[in-house]
Amino acid sequence: MKITLKKFIPFLFVILWSTGFIGAKYGLPYAGTGDFLSIRTVGNILIFILLLLLLKQPKLSLKQVLHSMVTGVLIHGAYLGGVFAAIEHGIPAGVTAIIVGLQPLLTAFIAMYLFKELLSRTQWLALAIGVLGIALVVSSQVDLSKVSVGALIYAFIALLGITVGTLYQKKFCQHQPLLPSVLWQYIASLAVFLPLAYVQAAPQVSWQPEFIYTLLWLVIALSAVSILLLLYMIEHGAASKVASYFYLVPPATAFQAWLLFDERLSLVSIIGMIICVASVYVITHKTNKLNIGSKP
Repeated sequence: MKITLKKFIPFLFVILWSTGFIGAKYGLPYAGTGDFLSIRTVGNILIFILLLLLLKQPKLSLKQVLHSMVTGVLIHGAYLGGVFAAIEHGIPAGVTAIIVGLQPLLTAFIAMYLFKELLSRTQWLALAIGVLGIALVVSSQVDLSKVSVGALIYAFIALLGITVGTLYQKKFCQHQPLLPSVLWQYIASLAVFLPLAYVQAAPQVSWQPEFIYTLLWLVIALSAVSILLLLYMIEHGAASKVASYFYLVPPATAFQAWLLFDERLSLVSIIGMIICVASVYVITHKTNKLNIGSKP
């Protein structure tokens, strides 16, 4: 039964992680990026302090704390800050999804040199086809005429943040106790968001029920549960294999947008979803066979 539950972890992660775009769309009308992410991160810190008090995990050394903080600046600070800022500056979620969707390809390329994760030609082809699948999923939602240079820069910051952060986590933070590690990650990301909130020209936070519900969901489901799932997968799998699951995020987001916002889900988008799923299957199936980067 334990092994069966482990198989569902990546899919639960994808479902939760994909709600980040939905949460941004719901919450940003009520708060600027800096304020939104600062409030959210304070909530994250309080939750993980409570979990540490209840579960009592070992303390980290100073070196481990510093590594965790670097990971936090990259995965939380750069990625979340980049995604939210890009959406706030008018970039369509579909364009952001395409840019951030390049992460598996970029991760595999870097991991090949850092961790000697050798991919087969079939896997490289699957990675490239996965990018095509993402493009098809969001093609009906993208209007490039509305994309500014500044918004694109934020989206690429998000891409680099999640890519380098995932690799950094695998190289320097493996085998750390999860709860204190994530706590220090959020403390470091707060050092990014607070200055952003201070300098950003944004209206005062509007504490409407919809904003509060969105904030609670993002803090509990996304920032707590999904981050722990991501770090667990990084700990127990190859970097390229874990990154490939991000191919499933844009299709999941598009499906949720169709359910919640009645956004168009065309036949081309559905074909793109199928391509993404097939791409992830090929990458993870081949990786399992080769046992690349997994524990003995």
